[in-house]
Order: sequence, then structure tokens, then C-alpha cells
Amino acid sequence: MAKPIIPWIGGKRKLAEHILPLFPAHTNYVEPFCGAAAIFFLKEPSKAEIINDVNGDLVNLYRVVKHHLEELYRQFKWTLTSRENWKTLKETPPHVLTDIQRAARFLYLQKLAFGGKVESQTFGTSATSRPRFNIFTLEQDLADAHFRLASATIENLDWAKTIEKYDRPDALFYCDPPYWETEGYGVPFGFDQYERMAELAKTIKGKMIISINDHPEIREVFKDLKVKEVDYQYTVGGSDKASDCVELIYGNWDFDESRKGQDDLF
Repeated sequence: MAKPIIPWIGGKRKLAEHILPLFPAHTNYVEPFCGAAAIFFLKEPSKAEIINDVNGDLVNLYRVVKHHLEELYRQFKWTLTSRENWKTLKETPPHVLTDIQRAARFLYLQKLAFGGKVESQTFGTSATSRPRFNIFTLEQDLADAHFRLASATIENLDWAKTIEKYDRPDALFYCDPPYWETEGYGVPFGFDQYERMAELAKTIKGKMIISINDHPEIREVFKDLKVKEVDYQYTVGGSDKASDCVELIYGNWDFDESRKGQDDLF
């Protein structure tokens, strides 16, 4: 089983045990906001899979892992975990790099950024654990991701256009949008976007599942959808101090519907 190759603020690896059992039968799986794609990497493969994100560096990384695995790994042959190296790469403009160099830069920065932040990054340190950039495990992690991505389509579209493009009765859309009134991802995401998502959930042919933070305005905009509440604890940057929160998981179908025949569709 593959796992996310980069840390990502708001990643869903720890919530996968609550999200995956809710998935209904489907043949087409789509993530309009893939980010670190924790659910994609942890789920059983579907017949057709699409991962999408508006972050060009992220999409470039996945495409390079899919098509140029060995060349990407060679970029790290003599790389050490170093604050100075991290700063140098952060100051290097991505447009002067090749796609493979750009992917290596993004992976290294994201691995070592405090809290998996995408914007306003700072170099993360820990006195109780190894750095997240580990050359001894990186090769296998990239190889696992390469095989998992081999049959996936990787898009760099607006999230709503992705849903409209791939909507069909046998599709499942897992939406993990930026949380409302929390730290951003470097891309504006106004409340009208949640309103658009709620409307699409009620009108598309396929099924949609949405994971989002608990907020009165979020509850109001998605009030017509089925909801499951998950009590959850999260930590930032490897901290030992956990904070309590509630994760809301919405769906445009009854979560208690039978999943009969699902195994035959993967």
C-alpha cells in the first residue's frame, strides 16, 4: 500500500479510517482537491481514477513521480537535511528549473516545512524524531507512489470544472476543500465556492463526499446533505500536544445505503 509522499496541512491520513468505510460502490474515483492525496493512496484502486489540484508544483511532482521516477530520486543522491539547503531552494525561482528539478525542490521544501504548510513556510525542526526528509526511506516511498499513480489521470484544473468534466452515474467525488476561516493554501477560496459545491452535490449524476471543518456557516451551506460528525484530535508540526476538533463528513446520498457489489467494482 502506498502512502502520501509529502506532508500537507489538513491532510487526511489519520481520518482515512472514518472516510473510507463511507465510500459507496463506484467505478470512477475523482479527487478535485487532492493535496497530499492521502485517501487516494490508501484506498483500493478503482477502474478509473483522477486526481486534480490547482497547485502547479504539486501536479508537476505527481507527474514526475509517475513518468521520471529514477531521475527524480537521483536529485537527492547526496542531499542532507539542512536549514541552509532548505533556504537556498526556497529562494530559487521554480521557473528557472527543469520539471524534474522543480519536483525535487517542491518535495524537499514540503517535507521539511513546519506543519506541512503550503504558504508562509518555515523550516521545521524536532528534537524527538527524525526529519521527514529521510533518504533511506525515500526511494521506496517514491516507488510505491509511482506504481499507485501509474494508472491515474493527473489534472491541473479548477475543482468545479473537474467535477463537471468527470461527472457520470458511476463516479465518486471525494472533496477535501480548504477549511473555512482557517489557514489557506496560497489560493483564494471564498465562501461562494462552498455554495457552488453544495449546489453541485445536489445536481450531479455521481456521488460526492465532502470533508470539512465544523463551522456554523459550513453547517448552514451543506444543511441539505447527509452528515457524519467525527470527534478528532490533530497536532501541528509533530507536536505532542493534540487539539480537539470535530470533522464534518457530508454526502449527497444516505451513508447507510447498501454497498452490495462494491468489491466487484474495484
